[in-house]
Amino acid sequence: MKFEYATVPLLSHATKMILDTWGSDGWELVQVIPAPGGEQLVAYMKREIK
Repeated sequence: MKFEYATVPLLSHATKMILDTWGSDGWELVQVIPAPGGEQLVAYMKREIK
């Protein structure tokens, strides 16, 4: 199995919408961490390459 990965900045007022959009495209959330500076979050996503 091979995967591709993406990092996605999360806006605090649209987090659910952003994750739902990526999820509907087949991406799975791996982890959420603070971005450098700590004012924003970054989601790490993966999906299988078919």
